[in-house]
Amino acid sequence: MTRNGPLLVIAAAMLWGTAGTVGTLALQAGVEAEPRSLAAVRLLIGGGLLAALAGAAVWRVARRHPVAIATSAAAVAAYQLCYFAAVAKTGVAVATVVAIGSGPVFTGVLSYAVDRVRPTGRWAVATVAAVAGSAVLILSGDTGSGNDVVGGVSLALLGGLVYAFYAVTAARVIAREGDSNAVMGAMFGGAAVFMSPVLLWTGSSWLLDTAGLTVALYLGLATTALAYFMYGKGLRSTPVASAATLALAEPAVAAVLGFAVLGERLTAASAAALVLLGVALVVVALPERAESTV
Repeated sequence: MTRNGPLLVIAAAMLWGTAGTVGTLALQAGVEAEPRSLAAVRLLIGGGLLAALAGAAVWRVARRHPVAIATSAAAVAAYQLCYFAAVAKTGVAVATVVAIGSGPVFTGVLSYAVDRVRPTGRWAVATVAAVAGSAVLILSGDTGSGNDVVGGVSLALLGGLVYAFYAVTAARVIAREGDSNAVMGAMFGGAAVFMSPVLLWTGSSWLLDTAGLTVALYLGLATTALAYFMYGKGLRSTPVASAATLALAEPAVAAVLGFAVLGERLTAASAAALVLLGVALVVVALPERAESTV
């Protein structure tokens, strides 16, 4: 595992971690956008830009791997819908921690089931520690304005599963093609197509408001286009199971923003959980002494 790959994945995850807070602030500021509409606009802008930047290479990848691209694009769209719906039901911190906290477990299982790639012992220990830290955040944090915890957690777990699916699929296609930009462009461009009817159904009049347009551009350009550009680059040299664990930087950032910006409660246990998460991420990010078997 090279040094740049894990750092790129962490940087991408930190951008993802701002999405829930930005969406919540937009709703609190009077932006009349449904969570599904926010998810659709995020993918239309970000996915469209990723596809445009990759150019003709997108079509080449889609022709060579039609099933993988189509199913992963659908999974990307499903994740966005699950995540924003979970945020609305149970708050930013819990929704993000559950969705991404379950991702490494699902990803490790899928990697082994699909490619027979066995995670390293260090990855397993660090992932257990990171998931434990995430669980403490859930138990000790405030769920925010949401009140349907069971429904929100269920949606977030479904989001974690589909996230693992498209992460594993993307890593496999990138390994075969060697062009992460084209793979991400094909996946997210396809996801934008899937989400277009959602925007038409939920309405887009909120984009005419300055605040609404600003939020849409941030979600699309920063948390999608830039973040997944870096994530794709990171997957070139980072095993997908390790990348999923490093993505736990997202709930850490989301939790801190939830506490600092949205007024969600920070307890001593929450602070300790954030430290545990940070240590686990450092352990996974450090290069292996020998070649990794992940």
